[in-house]
Amino acid sequence: MKAYRLFLLAGTAASLTVAPPALADEAETAARTDGEIIVTAQRRAESLNDIGMAVQAVDAATLESLRVTDVRDLTAVAPSFTVSQSYQGVPTYTLRGIGFNTINLSATSTVGTYVDEVAYAYPIMNTGPIMDLERVEVLKGPQGTLYGRNTTAGLINFITAKPTDHFDAGVTAELGNYRTYNFAGHVSGPLGEGVAARIAVRSENSDKGWQVSNSRPGERLGKVDKLGIRGSLAIDPGPGTSIDLSVTWWQNKSDTVAGQGIGFTPATDPVTGTSASHLFNAPGLADYIAGNFPTRASQADWAPEAGRSADVGRGAGLPGDLAEDNRFWGLKLRVDQDVADAVKFVSLTSYNDFQRKALSDWSGAPYEILLQKADGRIKSFAQEIHFEGEAGTLNWLVGAYYGHDKIVDSNRTMLGDNANSRFIRAVPYILVPGVNLLDTPFNSGGYTAADMATAFRTYEDIGTMNTRTWSVFGNADAELTDQLKLTVGLRYTEDKQDYVGCSRDYKGSMLPNVNIVNRFLFSAGGTLPIPAPIVEGQCNTFDDATNSFGPVVSTLDENNLAWRVVLDWSPNDDTLVYASVSRGYKSGTSPVNAASKARQNAPVTQEKLTAYELGLKATLADRLLQANFAAFYYDYKDKQISTYFADPIYTALSRLDNVPKSRAYGFEGELTLRPAQGVTIAANGLWLKTRVIDYVGTNAAGQPENFDGAEFIYSPRFQGSIVAAYDTPVTDTLSANGAVSLRYQGKANTIFEDDPLYKVDSYAVVNASLGLKSQAGWSLSLWSKNLFNKYYWSAVASNANVVVRFANQPRTFGLTLGYDF
Repeated sequence: MKAYRLFLLAGTAASLTVAPPALADEAETAARTDGEIIVTAQRRAESLNDIGMAVQAVDAATLESLRVTDVRDLTAVAPSFTVSQSYQGVPTYTLRGIGFNTINLSATSTVGTYVDEVAYAYPIMNTGPIMDLERVEVLKGPQGTLYGRNTTAGLINFITAKPTDHFDAGVTAELGNYRTYNFAGHVSGPLGEGVAARIAVRSENSDKGWQVSNSRPGERLGKVDKLGIRGSLAIDPGPGTSIDLSVTWWQNKSDTVAGQGIGFTPATDPVTGTSASHLFNAPGLADYIAGNFPTRASQADWAPEAGRSADVGRGAGLPGDLAEDNRFWGLKLRVDQDVADAVKFVSLTSYNDFQRKALSDWSGAPYEILLQKADGRIKSFAQEIHFEGEAGTLNWLVGAYYGHDKIVDSNRTMLGDNANSRFIRAVPYILVPGVNLLDTPFNSGGYTAADMATAFRTYEDIGTMNTRTWSVFGNADAELTDQLKLTVGLRYTEDKQDYVGCSRDYKGSMLPNVNIVNRFLFSAGGTLPIPAPIVEGQCNTFDDATNSFGPVVSTLDENNLAWRVVLDWSPNDDTLVYASVSRGYKSGTSPVNAASKARQNAPVTQEKLTAYELGLKATLADRLLQANFAAFYYDYKDKQISTYFADPIYTALSRLDNVPKSRAYGFEGELTLRPAQGVTIAANGLWLKTRVIDYVGTNAAGQPENFDGAEFIYSPRFQGSIVAAYDTPVTDTLSANGAVSLRYQGKANTIFEDDPLYKVDSYAVVNASLGLKSQAGWSLSLWSKNLFNKYYWSAVASNANVVVRFANQPRTFGLTLGYDF
């Protein structure tokens, strides 16, 4: 496969070099003029400084200098945005403290992501290579009045480079540590009268993993294997008509990331554990955790392949490499048609198809604590139509949106050495003194001691969802006077989600423990009606209401009205003061949990955030300094969270819940200084305060707790960054360029409880690049991410036994060679 890839990339590079230049006028594609940044945050081209909204824009040159090749890399330039990883490898996005800590690929985020205004509603869709961008725009605060799907935190819009009416091509090749070799290229130009095309490709490979097994130093994880291609056409069939068609495809066969075991859950701690399962930790596990506390990013561990691959009694193994095997393709068709002198009709059609197959080990130790083989698919169709126009001092837009998603989200879990499963295997012999449950009528299946000894090693979780959303929306801004502008936006939305899901037996592994132990406990030892036993492959999720095992079936049918009102005051050409009030929603969702009880897969309803914001944008010192500030207050209702509920068998089980009331407020500032031609220094900072208000939930020990005053997870008090970028001539034909970024993030919680084990410590990370570029077309640069090799982590989670960290990569560095034709 790699030989084929190299052949493909070599062919692409060859086509770039031999393509004939087109004799056409250069398109006006610049997004920055004399320090002014042009963005499309309100779906039309405007100066960033004329928009009464907190927007951060990063151009292609800065993205390239800082090597932004992954959504996670955006945190270096947009510090109020954070990315963490759930233990199933699904990214969790947080913006200004607003996020949703789900583990499921089927869940949407509070932070919407768009590519050329097309919704990539599920964060897992953003795990391929980022390539050939013109800029990235980060919109902060509730979004819904203009973009396709409601979000409560904000959105990120990736604007790709478009076909040009002149020949344009370039290639880059990179070599780095961990045996890294990357390639990127693009070619663009006219194909004929009124038709232009662009093809971009990016390949990322690292053949040496950065994680090293503590117990088997010869084994590594962290290899990278990604390939992405995008083709686009720009067609102008006649006056007033334009067509934008693009197809994107990528695959990701990179290693999955292992966790670092740092301790035990409250229930399974060998010394202080609150449940009987703490007596059933795997032999040697406590000593391993105590003797291998991580101090470097490279330290990690996972179950030996030989052991977890083999079938053991009733428990089927999980063979194969610990790696992703994901692919994505997406289609976008946009048609713009002038229908009057100042009125335009726009149709935006999209289809995205994502498929995941991945094997991951979240054990954090060389034991079968938790491994998962994920198998999921998302098919997402959307159609938007709108009219937009101008009438004097009024700009307006009205339209409608429809989206339909079909999702299958499943995984097979292995937990043969997990303390909870080891405890359940022992329950038949210890639950009732002097009684062996295998000798009672509960053992109607005739299971033996050997069956019970290898039961509960593996099972499946599965959920299918059919989601439909439709909305009508409108937005208008009017200049009331030369200095005052009023903007009003509305969107009415209806969302419907049909869900079927459960945990289920896999090849008989769950039959002994469910049919004996669970049936005994759920019937209170036979004093209540005894549920019918399950058979091989059947759902083992128990519903108290029906006293039976089976799938959880639910329907969410919700509607909402999102809105935004903004008043802009421009006392002069260089100053904008704005005040806004907006309301956004995030639709409800159903989880796919390891569900012993039906309640675990119950849905949460939509959340609502009302935002109050006051902002200032000022261009100072003859355009040398740009100062943007915003103060905001968020009134948050029914915040969606992943939490626990108490369970008599497992102490605490995962579920989703709504927090009735919470709030967040803060102050954000951005200073951009351009002291000399080609030199830009930008400083960004966010001070944030979040609070849960009088919410009584369940803690990790399965006990009720009032979390009043708790901070939101992944929401540090302060986040900030400084970026210095430069591009200055050193001779008549040679220029020096590069960038240095410093990002600091304060301490953050990963659960509502104030437990040091679940903290993300504060950290500062530096990225840098230094390069030369010739007018002859060639360029080279040296670069490094995490220049000072800081050990830091962005997520902490538990696998119901061991608490694990997910460390960020150690220092990476390399050399990039490029040529522009």
